Amino acid sequence: MTTIPFGQLPTGERVEAFDLSLPDGSGARIITLGGIITSLRVSDRQGALADVVLSFDNLADYLKPHPFFGAIAGRVAGRINGAHFTLDGRSFPLAANDPPNHLHGGIGGFSRRNWSATPLVRSDGAPSVRLDYHSPDGEDCYPGNVDVAVTYTFTPDHTLVVETEATTDAATPFSLTQHSYFNLSGETAGDTSGHELQIWADTYAPADARMTFLGRRDPVIVDGNDFREARTVASALPRLHGQHGDLYSLPESTSGELTRAARLHDPLSGRTLTVRTDEPCLQFYTGVSLDDSTVGKTGQPHVPFSGLCLECKGYPDGPNSPELGDIILRSGARYHRTTLYEFSNDR
Repeated sequence: MTTIPFGQLPTGERVEAFDLSLPDGSGARIITLGGIITSLRVSDRQGALADVVLSFDNLADYLKPHPFFGAIAGRVAGRINGAHFTLDGRSFPLAANDPPNHLHGGIGGFSRRNWSATPLVRSDGAPSVRLDYHSPDGEDCYPGNVDVAVTYTFTPDHTLVVETEATTDAATPFSLTQHSYFNLSGETAGDTSGHELQIWADTYAPADARMTFLGRRDPVIVDGNDFREARTVASALPRLHGQHGDLYSLPESTSGELTRAARLHDPLSGRTLTVRTDEPCLQFYTGVSLDDSTVGKTGQPHVPFSGLCLECKGYPDGPNSPELGDIILRSGARYHRTTLYEFSNDR
């Protein structure tokens, strides 16, 4: 593992990068700001490495507005309807940073905090780094002091493991996600609509034109948002809600193992990403809102559909619709979630 200075915040805090590398050059680079993945290198069918996530190579760009590239989003990942919830008889207004809703923890959120880091090495030699953050009571208008840790590991079989743990001293909504934008052809390829996607889910959470959840689960729509059989993203775009993508409800594992959530394959490079998780939901986002306003580390602008997200998390509007997913973390309970991003190729 290599530790690299990544810059200094206006507060004087230093931001560091941790490179988790295997001997073949594959691996991931994570910075302490937001737990952001700035690089994820995996090989294609020819054995050539490419960076398969959208990102920046400097701190200044991460301090500007950006669409959560590679970050840990929270305290609640996704949208809370009306930027408001009621918990144990108390009303909590939140920042409506995606009007009329609250998105990914608000204007600040975990994606904008500088986490403390501890390098680790597992018994199998896999490089790993643990990021810790203390979120004080009232931060971003959420109740309770929360201590959270996210551990990233890159294993010898080319799997990125993301483990999250948290405790609180008072009841609070809590659900994080890893928000990377994937392009299995490499960041310079510019379009993921030719990627083949499979999502093992029968139902999804419909939303209105402003992405406000409608408070129910519906069956997936054949020839629309149905990815139970692998199909190209391009084939689904004409009938996807706003060409955006939807929040899917994943089946519960009956074996005690992580649930197979999604599989993404790039016919051009031969790379495949398989996602496994113990989270109950998967948000598929096409990257439709990328608009050339950001330029990546290779100098290429981030155009629409140049990266897509597979966000594993709880049901975001759970505080308002607990019957669809309870995401309240209470004092004395321990939050623990694991998501695997398994990379392979068809060589």
